[in-house]
Amino acid sequence: MKIGAMMVVLSSLLLQSWNVQAQVPFFQGKTIKIVVGTQSGVLYDQWARLIAAHIVKQIPGNPDYIVQNMPGAGHKIAANYLYTVAKPDGLTLIGSIIPFLYFDQLIGRTEVQYDWAKFTWIGSPVRGESQMYMRADTPYKTIEDVRKATEPPRCGALSTAESAYLLPKLFEQALGTKFQLVTGYQGGSDIDLAVERGELHCRAFTIEAFFAREPYHSWRKKGFVRNIIQTGRKRDPRLPDVPTTYELMDEYKTPEPSRRLANVILAAGALGRPMLGPPGIPSDRVQILREAFNKTMNDPEFLAEIKKRNYELEPTPGEELEAIAKEVMSQPPEVIERVKKLLGN
Repeated sequence: MKIGAMMVVLSSLLLQSWNVQAQVPFFQGKTIKIVVGTQSGVLYDQWARLIAAHIVKQIPGNPDYIVQNMPGAGHKIAANYLYTVAKPDGLTLIGSIIPFLYFDQLIGRTEVQYDWAKFTWIGSPVRGESQMYMRADTPYKTIEDVRKATEPPRCGALSTAESAYLLPKLFEQALGTKFQLVTGYQGGSDIDLAVERGELHCRAFTIEAFFAREPYHSWRKKGFVRNIIQTGRKRDPRLPDVPTTYELMDEYKTPEPSRRLANVILAAGALGRPMLGPPGIPSDRVQILREAFNKTMNDPEFLAEIKKRNYELEPTPGEELEAIAKEVMSQPPEVIERVKKLLGN
């Protein structure tokens, strides 16, 4: 065979090889690692595992998945890992994360190694309004009782960058309450155990979680706790007798600067339980992941599992989460100063 003919044959074979490679989905034969910033068993972990099990079915190439729990520092260990260690190849994602983490960046906490606005936002299955429960055998029956109390109730939190800490601090600013906040717990279940032991009185976290699992099902049946406040602009149908923060701000004639602060803090609920990746993932893979997430939210098998677990479902696409993240990281200096004051900085 002449050299020219051989070159044509080799070129043809190489072209065929490239075409075959181009047709093989990137995720085929690979494993996606889903990082969870909490202990196993809590609702963030359960959501992450549920979405992971279904989203891989919607990704071309049907990759495998593994879940790695990385608890500590109120999800900051997981967030820092995703931002500084994980490769931006689309194979490492956080399954769901506390949306209040951006406050630590806003006020300049040194342990923050991430830029909230630069994460790759995939989607969130829910929006996250919150409530505060209080042990029913305490004298704190209402927010008014907390306002008048000579000894403030003790509320538990993982860190200063989550609702369990931020909401009581906001209530102090906007409603004139006072709480003794105890931080450093490794997970929400540890806080609940401390409440059962009588070491704590209260905890603030999502309404969704309060109606999703134990021990709250048993607590409600036994009347062990009562809900004294919720954060939505309207009352959740499951908490029809519990006043909202906005109703109480009207009742107590909260000044406008504190109302603006409340709007910034409570906006975090729109982020829900977001799934996200490190910055720099190629745009075509981002699109694949976002489309897979959106398809998962409408998949009959996934929806059947949601119904079985009695979970809420109010999805937010990644593009909208990205816009929210950029907006909250663009606060004017005066708002940031009020956030710093809120957190005791």
